[in-house]
Amino acid sequence: MIEGLPGTTNRRGRLLALAALAAGAGAAAWALRDLPAAFGRRPDGGREERVRDSPQYRDGVFHNAPSTVARAKSTPDFDRDTVRRMLFQREGRVPAHPVPTVRPPGGSRPAAEGVEITWYGHASALVEIEGTRVLLDPIWSERCSPSAHVGPKRLHPVPVELEELPQVDAVLISHDHYDHLDMATVKRLVRSQSAPFAVPLGIGGHLRRWGVPEHRIIELDWDETCNLGELAVTLTSAHHFSGRGLTRNTTLWGSWVIAGPTRKVFYTGDSGYFEGYAKIGAQHGPFDAALVQIGAYDAAWADIHMTPEDAVLAHRELNAGLLVPVHWCTFNLGLHPWSEPIERLLAEAKQQAVPLAVPRPGERVDVDNPPELDGWWESVV
Repeated sequence: MIEGLPGTTNRRGRLLALAALAAGAGAAAWALRDLPAAFGRRPDGGREERVRDSPQYRDGVFHNAPSTVARAKSTPDFDRDTVRRMLFQREGRVPAHPVPTVRPPGGSRPAAEGVEITWYGHASALVEIEGTRVLLDPIWSERCSPSAHVGPKRLHPVPVELEELPQVDAVLISHDHYDHLDMATVKRLVRSQSAPFAVPLGIGGHLRRWGVPEHRIIELDWDETCNLGELAVTLTSAHHFSGRGLTRNTTLWGSWVIAGPTRKVFYTGDSGYFEGYAKIGAQHGPFDAALVQIGAYDAAWADIHMTPEDAVLAHRELNAGLLVPVHWCTFNLGLHPWSEPIERLLAEAKQQAVPLAVPRPGERVDVDNPPELDGWWESVV
């Protein structure tokens, strides 16, 4: 075939198209290379016996405790109207201006002898209690997703790099959803920290797949306690669900009691309002503070995420002192306006006389001397 004739041009075009297709496929494969690992792994080996023996486990999955007050269904109800609102009802769901962050002070200072809480955004927080440190549901990735390229994107930068955190005594995970258990963050923590990961039953399978050493994995059922020196952490119940792919509820979910010799903090994880809060308060309270989920609520999944009003009710039943709201601000995961959770929480907390601290991401709160509310979020919307 002679250069420049129509047949030559067509052949060259086909070759270029095939090359572009191959390059695109290669780029897609590269972008998705970590996807299978991010899904994690089902409970494995002899550890399945502990899962099968759990009172929460039957018919191959974990279940919530029976409840007469939890609303709706045991998993989200994504009907046509909910999908329509997710796709088209977007006004106000992200902040109009940059979210202010605070860079925590560096250095190797000892952990607080009282109770201090540093909130990094969403549900990630550092609890310092009587000389020990506990890291809650850390996610330092740009997206809460199995992919680094698709999924809800961070609305503010991380206040501090993960490797700059002080050494902690435990990393606590509430459940295996992507906005609470992040593969990339776990892998970084394996390198930068030496603390164990305390997790609900079944989540150890995910951690093993991601290279967490066996001696750093502690799996607990509800109402089981792990003692780490003077620190005691107890997995307590929550009304939620689990899953990182199409299969749900093969791992357990929960909340956490964090106890020093004389002081206590509670973390709700994700949960709908249910009778468990009164039981936890009676069994483990009073608490100096509680980190309570307030965002990503909707009538379509009212049984698995609390409204701000639910959060105040749960906080009171827990017999907790200072309320520190979490699970808002950082990712667009709900259908409500960005600032609605904190505005509704303020109104309800004021009406119920519940003490409240609303830190900026990265800001430390001394529970015994909390900062005054300054409405910082009002300049963001």
